[in-house]
Amino acid sequence: MYQRLKLPEGRLELMSGISQRRVWSVGTFPSGPSIRSGNHAIDAADIDRGRIGCLIHASVCRDFLEPATASRVHDGLSLPNQCWVYDVSNACLGLINGAVQIAMMIESGAIDAGIVVGTENSRPLLEQTIDALNADTSLTRKSVKPAFASLTIGSGSCAWLLVHRDLSRHGTSIDVAIAESRTQFHDLCLSDADTAGAGMQPLMDTDSERLMAEGIATGIDAFDQLMAEANWQISDIDRSVCHQVGSRHRAAMLEAMELPSDRDSVTFPQLGNTGSVALPLTLAAAAMRGELHEGNRVAMLGIGSGINSVMLASTWGQTAVAGSIHELSAGTASTSHPTS
Repeated sequence: MYQRLKLPEGRLELMSGISQRRVWSVGTFPSGPSIRSGNHAIDAADIDRGRIGCLIHASVCRDFLEPATASRVHDGLSLPNQCWVYDVSNACLGLINGAVQIAMMIESGAIDAGIVVGTENSRPLLEQTIDALNADTSLTRKSVKPAFASLTIGSGSCAWLLVHRDLSRHGTSIDVAIAESRTQFHDLCLSDADTAGAGMQPLMDTDSERLMAEGIATGIDAFDQLMAEANWQISDIDRSVCHQVGSRHRAAMLEAMELPSDRDSVTFPQLGNTGSVALPLTLAAAAMRGELHEGNRVAMLGIGSGINSVMLASTWGQTAVAGSIHELSAGTASTSHPTS
């Protein structure tokens, strides 16, 4: 396709700022890496598995339409039979939605601890997109644009453990969580029908330009709400962590919110857009790289197609690091442990 349309090599990196992305081995089911991620996070926290009362699998990718992918992960993590076990899906916000649900269950007194996990597998989407682009000889430089976002997708896995403050060894708190929606723009990023006959071989049609513009507009309103509820000024934010789309999106978002780029953490140049695991993976990367310090005020700014936004205000505690940046890039666990 590049040859037909006379596109220069490196065009994708030039447009997105993404120089690398990763894929799982052929035949990988999301539950496998999710189990490994969950075990990493639980072991790093050194928590009794019997205290974990909820397991949510929250990535876009899943093993099957049914049963819930969380069922296999729950079995693989040897969690209690009394555990709440289910899947959550909300595009790139799944993991952060799951974290908020668990935090509310802890706050209500229903459970002492919970874990949200997810694994995004970019291989099917990348391979289907490349095959479709190569087969369609009618494509032009203009008509190929809706496929652009699909080519930036990367694979990754993450587990996010939340515990009651009395169980926390590290003291990171979730202080405020807010949601903002602009669902009139739900049709700007669409995948194929998710039915038994679809063969789970996805293609996506994305209006990248308008999705970015409307997503940032939604994010601005969400950010204003977050700042008001947290009683923060922009100068109070020590570190921002956003959904990882690419360089243009990042620059436009930070400019719109008047956030400095030198206090914003990124992983998209090495991982691509890893969907629902992008924000917590980047939070973990920031901790591993020494970008987070005890007492830091951290703004987690999630935006997903739909369009929905979920944002968290957090006060960072002590950083517990297990693994390495290389392992993180290959799709292992987040090792940050926010409390309710």
